[in-house]
Amino acid sequence: MRKRLFDLFFSVTGALLLTPVFFCIAVWISLDSRGGIFYRQQRVGLNGRDFGLLKFRTMRTGSDKHGLLTIGGRDSRITRSGYFLRKYKLDELPQLLNVMKGDMSLVGPRPEVRKYVDLYTPEQLLVLSVRPGITDFASIDYSNENELLAGAENPEKMYVDEVMPAKLRLNLRYIREQGVLTDLKIICRTLLKIVS
Repeated sequence: MRKRLFDLFFSVTGALLLTPVFFCIAVWISLDSRGGIFYRQQRVGLNGRDFGLLKFRTMRTGSDKHGLLTIGGRDSRITRSGYFLRKYKLDELPQLLNVMKGDMSLVGPRPEVRKYVDLYTPEQLLVLSVRPGITDFASIDYSNENELLAGAENPEKMYVDEVMPAKLRLNLRYIREQGVLTDLKIICRTLLKIVS
């Protein structure tokens, strides 16, 4: 209950304070490329339930039909505004609405698409016992995930065999250590990572 109140207070406050930023980003996206301002993707959340995760659109419309993984810093599907939004994680800001709705928490395991969740082991499925979050240990440690995958001969195989299991180990660590102090530490580390 305390975590939910924490999430509600900071997501509502953050959304109100960032309204001018939301507006500027929306205008930029609409001028930069054709398509909607937001991108909604089905992800797997608490107790294995699907929900629509919101992001600012950073790719050309229909790009997800060519693969779910983003490879490298200069994936040709990413728009000009998208490069900037992704670099500073501004594309994630609409997830404050997911937090308000209760689909997500500010901090928790990043939600995955069903395709990859179906590959989880019984132990890894424990990550679905908590609300997914906007940021977590794995978001910090794997902030360069796109570049890692770009250097792989088979990015999909590398993601499934190496990156995803490593991120899930960090997610399970979060579940063991979760609490308000842990959440504050992760939020601070995330902000430092973004500005560094």
